[in-house]
Amino acid sequence: MTDAPAFSERPLPLFAPEMAAPVTVPVRQPSYIRDHRQRLRARFLDGGARAMPDYEMLELVLFRAIPRRDVKPLARTLLETFGDFAGVISASAERLLAVSGVGEAVICELKVVEAAAHRLAQARVMNRAVISSWDALLSYCRASMAHRETEQFRVFYLDRKNVLIADEEQARGTVDHVPVYPREVVRRALHHNASALILVHNHPSGDPTPSAADIDMTAQVARAAEVLGITLHDHVVIGRAGEVSFRADGYL
Repeated sequence: MTDAPAFSERPLPLFAPEMAAPVTVPVRQPSYIRDHRQRLRARFLDGGARAMPDYEMLELVLFRAIPRRDVKPLARTLLETFGDFAGVISASAERLLAVSGVGEAVICELKVVEAAAHRLAQARVMNRAVISSWDALLSYCRASMAHRETEQFRVFYLDRKNVLIADEEQARGTVDHVPVYPREVVRRALHHNASALILVHNHPSGDPTPSAADIDMTAQVARAAEVLGITLHDHVVIGRAGEVSFRADGYL
């Protein structure tokens, strides 16, 4: 009687087809897109941003978000929608999503650029005397507030040497109103051991002319601060058309 073989004599496949991992073939950029991006990056590195129009600056930002597609049409659409480079990176996520071709990756890249610009501008004024860095302070306010779609109210807190020691957002509002509580402004001044204040808020309409409510609120803050020996140096209203200083224009 012949013993049965210990294993099948039928040759086995080297691998089971149904178990094979899918092969991913990398998608290469078309050469014209790759070459264009290389040229644009080289121009930026050689000459900086001043020689580049807004749509090319936007292209540079969009390259990382959209790696294998021509982004020039989207850059132009964003500029047509929001006006300029600053308007694009400052636009809300909701409005950006309404633009065809914009997704989470694009919004993330734009907001990283916006945050970096704000942080750089803030670093130029924090822990420095306001008198010697007033232009830098205004530049920071313009960068962070001029293109906002709703009102924002900020307070800069200063020490006895007028050095900026804190920058706080006190409130956000609607397109034409922001609630401000003088008691809270003064309470935060005491928390920071501040000796002086500068108020700043924006007008989304673009016109920085103070309203009657702005003037009344400023007077309330000034009175509340004065009781505690805190000086209100100024209230600046920021708009896309410029800014208005209460101190310079005689409102304070």
